[in-house]
Amino acid sequence: MASKLSNALQNLPNIVKILMVIGVVIFISFLTPNNVKFKYEFEQGQSWRYEDLIAPFDFPIQKTEEEMMSEQANINVDFSPYYYLDPTILKTQKKDFRQAFDEQLESSKRDNQFRDVQRNSGRYLKYGIRFLDNIFNRGIAQILPSHTTKGKDFVVNVVSGNIKKKETLQNLLTVESANELLSDSLPYSRLYEPEFLLPLLTELIEPNLMYNDSLTQKFQNEQLASISSTRGMVKKGDLIIPQNGIVTDDIYQKLVSFRAQYQKKVTDQKSHWGVFLGYFLLAFLIVGTFLAYLQVQATYVYEKFSNLIFMLLWLMVFSYLVYLVELTDNLSSYLIPFCIVPIIVKNFFQERLAIFTHIVVVLIASFLTTLGYEFTFLQILAGIVTVLIYNDMRDWSKFFFTILVIFLTYSVGFLGLNLIKEGDLWNIDWSSYSWFVINAILTLLAYPLIPLLERLFGFTSAITLVELSDLNRPLLKNLSLKAPGTLQHSLQVANLAEAAATEIGANSLLIKVAALYHDIGKTTNPTYYIENQSGRNPHDDLSNFESAKMIISHVTEGVKIAKKNRLPLEIIDIIRSHHGDTRCEYFYRNQLKEFPNQEFDESLFRYPGPRPKTKEETILMCADSLEAASKSLRNPTGQDIDKLVDTIIAGKITNGQFEQSELSFKELDSCILVFKK
Repeated sequence: MASKLSNALQNLPNIVKILMVIGVVIFISFLTPNNVKFKYEFEQGQSWRYEDLIAPFDFPIQKTEEEMMSEQANINVDFSPYYYLDPTILKTQKKDFRQAFDEQLESSKRDNQFRDVQRNSGRYLKYGIRFLDNIFNRGIAQILPSHTTKGKDFVVNVVSGNIKKKETLQNLLTVESANELLSDSLPYSRLYEPEFLLPLLTELIEPNLMYNDSLTQKFQNEQLASISSTRGMVKKGDLIIPQNGIVTDDIYQKLVSFRAQYQKKVTDQKSHWGVFLGYFLLAFLIVGTFLAYLQVQATYVYEKFSNLIFMLLWLMVFSYLVYLVELTDNLSSYLIPFCIVPIIVKNFFQERLAIFTHIVVVLIASFLTTLGYEFTFLQILAGIVTVLIYNDMRDWSKFFFTILVIFLTYSVGFLGLNLIKEGDLWNIDWSSYSWFVINAILTLLAYPLIPLLERLFGFTSAITLVELSDLNRPLLKNLSLKAPGTLQHSLQVANLAEAAATEIGANSLLIKVAALYHDIGKTTNPTYYIENQSGRNPHDDLSNFESAKMIISHVTEGVKIAKKNRLPLEIIDIIRSHHGDTRCEYFYRNQLKEFPNQEFDESLFRYPGPRPKTKEETILMCADSLEAASKSLRNPTGQDIDKLVDTIIAGKITNGQFEQSELSFKELDSCILVFKK
């Protein structure tokens, strides 16, 4: 029972990882479309690679977008706007006219003017009321300037109550034409003193026929909605396209219509769970392959939960982004900056892992987008180019150059694909290039994302390493003040290690910075280390055991200081492993020499380890030992240096210090040549 429980606990991490993968697959599967995927791929101007396609059912032929837009444009051009006759204005004007008429009549009586008006006031009042009724019932229009420019024959709809009639602009009264009508009609009114009415009526003439936007939009939308989206029918049994036939514009529209109807009909007949299962299996295959790759080729990612979560997170985030874009009209998945993935992954891990992760992200995104194989081709191509040209974030000019190359890759690739389809430059959808511009701009988000993800997942970026290499940083400043000899030693080790790392393609920036900090533990008791001594040696007062313990303590003290100051984990690992589990040889030999017959515990003279595992840890161990040992040589020749390097490296190999190292013997030989040089 106990053994079963022990085995279960040992397998628990793997079970959790598998559950994580299944959770990611389920998440992606629920984002995929629930309709059946069309069987055929086709492009305008290309040949039909399949057998004769016979219509399995009747379906209407959809109009092209250009046809729909043309019909809508014709409606917009020919559509008659609506003007509404406001009846309340007439009532108000008639009331104001009576009041003004009475006031002017009283004034004329006092001034003994307009005697005919005084004798026949009712006749004058009745004429004015009748005139107002006539012009306001006809309508005095306030015509929009945009309608005026269409000419006098432009037709508008005049709405009065429940009655609608069409009128040309020429037949509509305006304030100006109403005043002219008043001036022309008064002399023929058979009134002896018509000038009495002229100022009263002129003042009351104002528009009561106004443009009505709500009515116009309502009827215009109804008319647009009445446009048929189809033209003609394909009957069951009709030949849509023969094998090897050319997909002409007309046939292409039939195929598009058939695809839409096929997906609708078959989706209605089939279970959505069947489609879901298909996408689930494909997603599981891709993500499972990705997990297997991590387990075999990137064990440092697979074994650490935070690293594995970091990698799986990209699959979920970009799947959801594509899902959101596809749900939003007038957006294209080309605007999503997929090249952020290889930039950031390469910044923290290896090139191979960066491109593999990018391909997996693009393959999953291809399930969710409607852009077809062109999308997959362009995204994979852009990711490969990004990995090839991107170095790190330390150089802004190179980073912007990377963004420019990404944009050019999309642009040239899209142009080539469309030339294959269209055959000329005139029919290419140039508007898609705006998405590539947005894509390139959004790729700039990689720069602020790197430090954010670095803190969230405990990674180390080039930006952080550059900051840590500043000699004015507190730890290095303290090292220069308390242990200046150690700082000089660290600088020499940094130069040696960086050159060797560059030669074999290891992380030269990491090893350079780690070399600066690898001996910070010596700041605790700096005078016990020979490079900082200028007078009496304090080891003269200690036993060999005490001296060895003091020397060895600089590793454990260095780890404590590094953790306290939150140095990156990679640097802490290098501090911990830069002596491996070697012996403090000088004091060990002294003990044997001084007490040849006394038995003692050899482990008291050994560093705590561990032995170096990464290439960077291994190179630093070699560079540190070589730089320290070279100081014992007086006026060395080239042969002396070569012999020293060979002896030191051979000693490390003999003692098994490289047994756990990722460094190959071929790479070690290259490093040895650099050290000798």
